[in-house]
Amino acid sequence: MSTAHVVIVTGLSGSGKSTAIRALEDIGFFCIDNLPLVILDKFLLLAEDHEQVRRVALGIDARERLFLDTFPEALARVRAQGHRVEILFLDCQEEALLRRYSATRRRHPLEAEAGSLAAALELERTLLEPLKEQAAWIIDTSTLNVHQLKARVMQAWDPGRSRRTGVVVMSFGYRNGVPREADYVIDCRGLPNPYFVDDLRPLTGRDPEVRRFLEEKPEWPLFRDRILDLLRTSLPMHEAEERPVVTVAFGCTGGQHRSVAMAIVVAEALREGGHAVSLAHRELEGGA
Repeated sequence: MSTAHVVIVTGLSGSGKSTAIRALEDIGFFCIDNLPLVILDKFLLLAEDHEQVRRVALGIDARERLFLDTFPEALARVRAQGHRVEILFLDCQEEALLRRYSATRRRHPLEAEAGSLAAALELERTLLEPLKEQAAWIIDTSTLNVHQLKARVMQAWDPGRSRRTGVVVMSFGYRNGVPREADYVIDCRGLPNPYFVDDLRPLTGRDPEVRRFLEEKPEWPLFRDRILDLLRTSLPMHEAEERPVVTVAFGCTGGQHRSVAMAIVVAEALREGGHAVSLAHRELEGGA
């Protein structure tokens, strides 16, 4: 029996599942939205003679609630057949989801049952929690546009990509919360702060003046080298388990100076080491 590579795309309504599925379709996945999980193993058995169905993306959302309770058993049957199954969970903060629904004027699929949009979001989050717990990759799309989300998905599953684990390096400000999708969170608040230098305060970690200020401090190379040692040790472990993407988030108080500069330096070093790296600065407009 030939085996398939299955990516289950799930998450909150409005978080970008349609965008993620279209991205997978663009790189050659056979995509199905809301196929009942209980028949996934039978579908793969029927399709085993069709080469174009060797890579399958399956969209699952809360409308599948009658089948969610049987999800662990269905997943176990598919994996027992030898198929490779990965779960991508798209998360999103409630404030961002409320803005999106207000802008599109769409109704949430559970809103009639729950009585309000806020209640529907809470119910959906509860229903999908078992899938989130088993997800290999969680993306918080609260601050991502459709192009950024599509790029991350394609980076992970493009058949032409290197077998090496891709890396998303990002900076953020603790005052706005820790990114939910981060696999590694590195706290840069112990480094000297350029914010307290009048000439550097209006600049960011992208500016060479800020980089020079930080690189002249004895703490900088020691901190940078320890982080790179950690990643160079751990990334091969993720490659061994065929993890598509790892997210490394660097945080400082405002997400303007220290975290931005460190994210840039680490991203450059990992690229030189042969990794496919995308770089984003959550608190700065314009991303990388």
